[in-house]
Amino acid sequence: QVQLVESGGGLVQPGGSLRLSCAASRIIFSYSTMGWYRQAPGKQREMVATVTGGGRTNYADSVKGRFTISRDNAKTTIYLQMMSLKPEDTAVYFCYGGSYWGKGTQVTVTS
Repeated sequence: QVQLVESGGGLVQPGGSLRLSCAASRIIFSYSTMGWYRQAPGKQREMVATVTGGGRTNYADSVKGRFTISRDNAKTTIYLQMMSLKPEDTAVYFCYGGSYWGKGTQVTVTS
């Protein structure tokens, strides 16, 4: 079964941290690049971070220095470690790979 399943979202105060996980079907994980995207209410979906099969990463300017994407090829899972969270990071976060999208996980940053 082809799927991407995100987890790890939640409610956090500004300055806090969360780690998102995305468990992928092996057939999806075989594609070289996986990524995290997010969509805030009333806004378009935007790229947050991507990681190639070789581990090369790319980040949106808004999250550089605060977020870290990684992948565990043995577990066919990618992660997004989010630090120093801001209210503007509030969004539904989606995992993407091989033309497939996960259903998303909500991240809410509020005091």
